[in-house]
Amino acid sequence: MLSVEDLHVSYGGIRALQGVSLEVKEGEIVALVGSNGAGKSTLLRAIVGLVKPERGTIIFRGQRIDRLSANRIVRLGLVLVPEGRHIFPNLTVLENLQAGAYIESSKALIKERMDKVFTLFPRLKERQKQKGGTLSGGEQQMLAIARALMSGPKLLILDEPSQGIAPNLAWSILKTLPMLRDQGTTILLVEQIVQDALSVANRGYVIQTGRIVTFGKAEELLQSDLVRKAYLGM
Repeated sequence: MLSVEDLHVSYGGIRALQGVSLEVKEGEIVALVGSNGAGKSTLLRAIVGLVKPERGTIIFRGQRIDRLSANRIVRLGLVLVPEGRHIFPNLTVLENLQAGAYIESSKALIKERMDKVFTLFPRLKERQKQKGGTLSGGEQQMLAIARALMSGPKLLILDEPSQGIAPNLAWSILKTLPMLRDQGTTILLVEQIVQDALSVANRGYVIQTGRIVTFGKAEELLQSDLVRKAYLGM
C-alpha cells in the first residue's frame, strides 16, 4: 500500500533523513519507533506532502505521491493525525467530526462513519455538543483520530498519539487500533512508547538519527537486543 524508498530530507543543510526505506502493506499496523529528533515526524511530513524530499520516492497504492500537494494526497486516502492533535477548540465535537468529512458529499456515508466513530469512542458521543477545547487531553486525541476517520482513509498515520495524556488513557486509545485495522483501515503508528506501540503492531521499524537501523515483526523487535537496551531499559 505504501512504499518509501531511499528518502533523503534536509533542513538548512542538516540531514534529517538519510536513505530511509519502509513499507506498509494493506491490512497491517506498522510501528515506527525512535527517540526525539530521530526523524520520525520529518518522515511523516514527507509522506503526506508537507515536506519535499531531496531524493527518493514515495508510492501510495501504486501512485507516486512525493511530488503531489498535501490536499491531493488526502483525497487519495492517506490521512495524518499530527502530533499535538490540532483539533478546532471553538467547534463542538460534532462540528469537528463534520469538518473531517469535508471531502465526502454522501450524507448517508457521513452518518455511517459518524456512527462508527461514536461506537469506537463512546465518550465522544456523550460529549458531541461540547466544545473541543473543553475536552481532556485524552478525549481531544480521540477526537483527532475520529475526525481523521470521517474522511474514510485507506491509510491512517498517527504521530505520537500518547503524547501528553495519562498512560492508562493512552493505552486505551492504542488498543482501539487493531479494531480499526480489522474494519479495513491500514495504520502507520509513530510512537516513543516503544513497548506499547510494538504490542499492537504487526511489524515495526526503528529509526535513529535519520536512518532505519532495524526492522521486523513486532514480537521479534521486542526481543531484540537493540530495542531492549536502547528503549526498554533492559
